[in-house]
Formats: sequence, C-alpha cells, structure tokens
Amino acid sequence: MIITDTHTHLYSEAFDDDRNEMINRAIKKGVSRFFIPAIDSTYTASMLQLEKDFPENIFLMMGLHPTHVKENYKDELKHVEEMLAQRQFYAVGEIGIDLYWDTSTLEIQKEAFKHQIQLAKHYKLPIVIHCRQAFDAIFEVLESEKSEDLFGIFHCFTGTLEQAHKAISYNLKLGIGGVATFKNGKIDQFLNEIDLKHIVLETDAPYLSPVPYRGKRNESAYIINVLEKLSDIYNIPKEEIAAITTQNSKDVFKI
Repeated sequence: MIITDTHTHLYSEAFDDDRNEMINRAIKKGVSRFFIPAIDSTYTASMLQLEKDFPENIFLMMGLHPTHVKENYKDELKHVEEMLAQRQFYAVGEIGIDLYWDTSTLEIQKEAFKHQIQLAKHYKLPIVIHCRQAFDAIFEVLESEKSEDLFGIFHCFTGTLEQAHKAISYNLKLGIGGVATFKNGKIDQFLNEIDLKHIVLETDAPYLSPVPYRGKRNESAYIINVLEKLSDIYNIPKEEIAAITTQNSKDVFKI
C-alpha cells in the first residue's frame, strides 16, 4: 500500500529534534511520497537539505505563503522566480489568500497569488492553494485566471459542498486531512458526495493533527488516521482509498 502525503512541512522547527525518525516512522507505515510546500525564502535551504537526505521520497514545491506576503513580498516573489528558473519543482505552492491573521494585506496577497498562478502556467506546474476565511477572494482570482493550464490542489479544504464543487470546476483536487476526523469539521458530512477522483490526502504536519492526536504535533504517519476516516466515509477498503488518492496525486504532480 503506497500512501502519498501531498502537503507536509517536514522542515518545520517542530521536527528539529527527531526529523529523520519521524519521516522513517511514516515510511514504515507506507507513506513513501511526501510533497513539501514552501513558505518563504528562509526555508529554502532546509527544503533542499530534506530532498538531499530523502531523495526517493521528497518532492519540493516553490512559492510564497500568503501569511508571509509582507512589505518585502516583491523580493520574495523574485526568489520564487529565480528558484523556478534554476531547477525542477513539482508545484507552485503553497500560495493563496489568508484573511484570518491580517486583512490589511488583501490586495498584495491577491497580487502575489495571481502572479504565482501565472508562473505555474508558464512552467506547466500545478498550484497548491492555501485559503483561510478567503473563499470569495480566492475564487475571484481563480476566475480571472481560469484556463486549461490552471490545475492543482485546494489544500486543507474546509468549505461547503457548493464550494467544493466550485473548486473542482477550476481543475483542482481537494486536499483532505485531519479536519475530516474532527466532530465539528463538517466536511465529513458531505465528502461521500464528492467522487474520490477529486480527493488527495494530506497532513499539513506539524499542524491540524487528526483525532486522536488533535491538539498535539502532527506528523506524516498520522495520515493513516485520515485514510481510515475516508474508508469509513466512502465505505471502501483503505487500500483502495490509498491507491486512488495516490494515483490522483500522480495525475496532479506528474510523478
């Protein structure tokens, strides 16, 4: 059984004490593919080191996270451009809009999001979207960039059924993680109305741990709990969930 974690911050400081052990725990459970989203330039060296340490398992993205779109965002976008020009990445991400922490940066967040979508189109790469309290703004930008070249993953999807269908209409898979196991997560109530061909698995480690680890540090091995929850929701074996969602990730990332 091959399991793919399409979104995990393995370079996070939360793993500084046991990073290799934590990754190996996941590999032993069948999680053999880890897709690593970028945040900003300060993490690039750590991401490249991860790839060097686990070359068969680690697949890197490049992008500027919306919460890190600050006064220096143009310099950060230049770094993204330079890295994409230098070497292979498997997605532009994570990118998007976050209005939970700061609404004052909405316009430059939209600008950065749009610019990075255009970079992804140029390199024929998928985008990986971060959205927090910003569905309307996200969909506004996606609509302006809608084309056959636009595709990717709506990371940590927490919207409604209607919003799920709208995201899918932009050639996006839904990234499903620990929230699906929460009693108040809500998405578990309608996920079985979404065809599995639109779903990929993720952890967002070290964040959003699934039940029974909620509130503790998340790690990629805990994707098993998400897998088991989806097996219950769709009423099919977890091996089948793993096979379908891994194939979906291959369709997106082309590997």
